[in-house]
Amino acid sequence: MNTLLSTDAVARSQRLAYWTDMICNVYVQLGCDPVRPDESEDFEGSIRQHTLPGLDVSVVRSGPQKVLRTSGHIARSGDDYFLVSIQAQGRGVVRQDGRDAVLEAGDFALYDSTRPYQLLFDDRFEQIVLKLPGDRLRSELRETQALTATTVSGRQGAGHLLLGMIRTLREDIETLQPASALAVANGVQNILVAGLQTLPAASAPSLSSLTAYHLARVKRRIEEQLGDPALSVGSLAAELGVSASQIHRVFKSEPLTPAQYIWERRLEACSRDLLEPRLAGRPVAEIAYGRGFNDAAHFSRAFKERFGCSPREWRQQRMQ
Repeated sequence: MNTLLSTDAVARSQRLAYWTDMICNVYVQLGCDPVRPDESEDFEGSIRQHTLPGLDVSVVRSGPQKVLRTSGHIARSGDDYFLVSIQAQGRGVVRQDGRDAVLEAGDFALYDSTRPYQLLFDDRFEQIVLKLPGDRLRSELRETQALTATTVSGRQGAGHLLLGMIRTLREDIETLQPASALAVANGVQNILVAGLQTLPAASAPSLSSLTAYHLARVKRRIEEQLGDPALSVGSLAAELGVSASQIHRVFKSEPLTPAQYIWERRLEACSRDLLEPRLAGRPVAEIAYGRGFNDAAHFSRAFKERFGCSPREWRQQRMQ
């Protein structure tokens, strides 16, 4: 889905209020003030929003402003998203958790909607903003609070790759088929995670070769048995000839516990199956059962919490 919103749609005297409504609808509950009070009637801005499976991509063009998410906004709406601002033109500042990330063209920074933040722009700018469910990124990264409002350079490494992928995505997003769009959305997240993992706060002790071997062994067996509703830490331990506590130990450096990892992999597999043309005639419940879920209502609730829409709404993307 591609939507263009612009302050050109309303009278000048209403533009700042209209803009505030726009950013609340596209992102989360926010407040917005012009940098200089006398500029409120000259305010201009536009947002072009693209929706991919599990990922919203928007392009923001506007003038000087201060955007605020306060404790009051958070109390009124329990939105749990991570947002990533990729500076395309101009200069911006992301402020959260006692840190300021200064963004020049090509740089990006992460921020979390569950805590207050500010976005500051002292001149005209263009940003590409990624919005993804909070649980999704927390399943890939530990200690995300230490990674917010920290500049990641787009001039080298994973940051450079992310910028290149986003530029290509902007050009081709209208032609992507749903299954391809899901693959692209997952690719963007993977490169984003890789970029964030380069930050000093993300560094963690390296796994020993033995621990890495056992972790890979357990994950491989989980993938092979996702369709078994009896799959559990206990069943894995019995099959691999180790104790349940040993499996928990090898997952100690991971963002998710073993049980959470199994749940996450099942949901991810269902998200792919629902967009697979060959499975278009298969009922949603049957797809869920095929990936090890044994309660259709519970699956539907878990899917909506993870991806922000019901399984049926997710599948509808295939037909748009």
